[in-house]
Parts: sequence; structure tokens; C-alpha cells
Amino acid sequence: MDPREDPHAASTGEPRSFTVTCPFDETEVGTLPRSSPEQIRDAFAAAREAQRHWSQTPVEQRIEVIRRFADLVFDHQSELLDLTQRETGKARISAAEELADIGLWTHYLVRQGAAALRTRTRQGGFPLLTNTYERRVPLGVVGVITPWNYPLTIPVTDSLPALLAGNGVVLKPDEQTSHTALRLVSLLREAGLPAELMSVVLGSGEEAGATVVDEADYVMFTGSSATGKVVAQHCAQRLIGFSGELGGKNPMLILEDADVSQAARAAVSSCFANTGQLCMSIERIYVHSSRWEDFTSALVKRVHALKLGAGLKWDVDVGSLVGPAQLNRVAERVNEAVDAGAEILTGGRARPDIGPYFYEPTLLTGVTDEMRVHREETFGPVVSLYRVNDEEEAITAANDSEYGLVASVWSRQRGDQVAQQIRTGSVNINDGHTAAWASMDAPMGGFAQSGIGRRHGREGITKYTESQTVARQRLAPVARIPGVPLRQWAQMMMMGVRALRRIR
Repeated sequence: MDPREDPHAASTGEPRSFTVTCPFDETEVGTLPRSSPEQIRDAFAAAREAQRHWSQTPVEQRIEVIRRFADLVFDHQSELLDLTQRETGKARISAAEELADIGLWTHYLVRQGAAALRTRTRQGGFPLLTNTYERRVPLGVVGVITPWNYPLTIPVTDSLPALLAGNGVVLKPDEQTSHTALRLVSLLREAGLPAELMSVVLGSGEEAGATVVDEADYVMFTGSSATGKVVAQHCAQRLIGFSGELGGKNPMLILEDADVSQAARAAVSSCFANTGQLCMSIERIYVHSSRWEDFTSALVKRVHALKLGAGLKWDVDVGSLVGPAQLNRVAERVNEAVDAGAEILTGGRARPDIGPYFYEPTLLTGVTDEMRVHREETFGPVVSLYRVNDEEEAITAANDSEYGLVASVWSRQRGDQVAQQIRTGSVNINDGHTAAWASMDAPMGGFAQSGIGRRHGREGITKYTESQTVARQRLAPVARIPGVPLRQWAQMMMMGVRALRRIR
């Protein structure tokens, strides 16, 4: 269901419609109707009906839909870049990174999707007598709830494998990026996806999101750790599966033998891509004391050279924050830290002269444990630098967090040894955050408060299925032979087990 096709209102607890404005200048992008709970339930009912037919469609035909969709995305790339920028305020290069990510993920799904879903022969319980195989069964209709910061790639990354696995999807994007979600689904339908199989429903997390969780057979959620816990609790009450990519307070470690120049260059990208509004963004950098001066001076120089700007052109490095709440959050964290003794190396100011929600990329030192900027996810262009005396101190500090999403280790010799001591779902050696994310064959997700479940890789496909075991027994069923006393039957079973143990 496309909510724009229904003139009726959303729930009684919210206004019937909402308006999306552009963060660059607060001009209107468009007004859309909120989906009522009844409309959302109707969307699930329609998807369930369509899913019964889709699940019987050969995997190769599902893959062809994904292939055509990827072609359409790149055919419409200028339009999609414009729309994404207008809804998020991000720099054009950050929007382009989303398109590149769609290209990588769809390529992986097209090449490896069928293999991930293939029926597999398993060892039977009794040699020669039992033939056993495992098949992947779609879950039904998946509820996908996505945030505003990556409105192109996250809906695609989470919805396509669910569709590939034979499910229907109901997508609930953030209100701020609803137009982008609607356009993506229109391209999927143009690519041949049955119209009722995937719908977009619109509204707040409290109302539309809650209804999605109530109706779904599985929920894929991307957002804050606090909200993720609430969603997980509701899923647990219904005994349905849940996967969540949640918050991060991601560390970078600059060890004694690091290539400081390369590290500084990568840090700029990993700290300030998407204006720092990225769950994988680096927010803490631990620098060996022997490299402190070289690294900090190189990093300050590069950050100071970044160009902030509004608009749809390619000559901007860093765009706007998404709105007033995000700007207030960033400014409060920085101001609190400075008032408590932290020092600003560069940045630290809002830039209303550029646009209403711009904030300079900011580097802080002297940040201490009691400051919110040290422990809480800022989700903006703010990074704290810390001097450490040795490798062990850097590892201990990096792991001293309730989060565990991504880490970056810079070392010519010690990268692997240190990476294996970091408690995060992904560790990049001599790269910021991109190398692990772009390794589409490898699972991506978080430890601790950073989430549960994985996206990417085979696990990112099979999580949208149940495994079903089918065992065919030959000659006779596995049951007591009529007339054989129970004790004798037990002895026969033990003899059989001993024999199996000798041959396996």
C-alpha cells in the first residue's frame, strides 16, 4: 500500500499528515499522510496474501527483480541523490556513498543469494537408512523500521534479503525521509516486484512503528539502543525474531608503529562522513604518546580544511545536521565538555551563516569520564582525542564502553593481535570503518548495547528464514520392534550407538 493513494487519516493521536522540510534551508520537500493502524494492518494482510505466491516463485526469478532494481537505481541516480540530500541535508558525496553501497550489496545478493538459500543435505541419524536435508523457509512478512541518516541504503540493505528469501515486507521509514523510501519501493515495483508484496507505511515510531511490530513475523530495526530495547521486548512477548543495529561509540587506536599520515586521512572520513550522523562513525581516538603531536597536528590540519556547505553540488565535504534536535544535542555535548575543562582543537561552533543546522567538525581533548561526550553517542561531527602510553592502555580504554559496534586499529605490525582483543562486531585494521562494511560476504553487527543479529553475508539472508529439517527413513521406522522387551530394546539401542561412535 502506498499511503499517498489513501486520503484517509492516520490514528487519532497524531495529525493526519506531516510535512518534510529540507535541513539546508527549511524549504518544504512535501506533505504526506500518516498511515492509520488499520491501513498498516491492511498492508500486512495484503503482503501475506502476495507472499504465499512469492514464496513459490523460483529464487532465480526473485534475483532477477533485484538485478533490474539495481539497474534502475543507477539509471535514476541523480534524482535519488537530489531527493536524499533534500530530506537529510547531507553532502552529495555522502549520498553517493549510499548508492555505491546499494551497488555492492545487490551484486552480492545476485551472485550469492541462491547459494545461501539452497537446500542442504545433512548427515542422517542412521547410515544408509536415514536421508536428511535442511531447507530454508521464509518467515512470512518482515517489518523493517529504518532511520533518517541513511535513507537509501538501509531500507535496501534490510528489505532485499528478506524479499529474496521469499518474504513480504512492510517498510516503516523515519518520517523525515519518507519520500526517499517511497521512491525506492516504486523502483522495486518497476523492476517487477509484486505491488502488494512490499508496502511503505508512514508515521511516528510510537504509533506506526508499534503497529508494525505488533503485526510482523520478524522485525529488522535500525536506530538507538534505547528504542531497540523496547522493540526487542515487544518481539520477545510475541516470540518473533528480532535483529537490531543500534548505537555506537566507536574507537580508533593509533599505535606506536602506525602510519600517522594515512591514519589522519582515514580519520577525517570515518569521523565526519555524513556529518558524523553514522552509527559506525569514530567518536573516540586513542593515540600513542609517541605519535600524539604528529597525528593531532595532521588531523587538525585536515579537519580545518573541510568545506561545509548546503546544496546539491559536488564541491562540499560536510553537510548539515538533520534538524534542530540533532544540532542541540551536538552543541550541548560540546559546551558541557568545554565548561568542564575540555579543550577545542578545531571547530566547536554552530554555523547559522551556512544553514540553520550546520555545526563545524570538532576535535576535543581533555575529555574525562564524567562528560557525556565521552560515554554517550553524540551522533554528530564531534570527536574526542586521548593520549595513551602503550598498547594495553589503548585496548583497555577502547573496550571501556557499553557499546561494541566498530573499531579501527592503526599499526604496521600489531593490527591483528590488537583487533582480536577489541570487543566490537567489526574491527578495521589500517582503515576507518569502510573496509569491514564493504566486505559484503562477512556479517556486520554489534556486541553489547550496539545490537543483536547481523546484516550482510549469508547470515544477513538466512536470518529471514526458518530452517526446516526433513528426514526420510528407509525400510522401517525408528521404533521398538513389536514383541521385544523394553530392557532388551534399550540394550540394542546402546549397541547401535556404540557402533555409530566407532565409525564417525
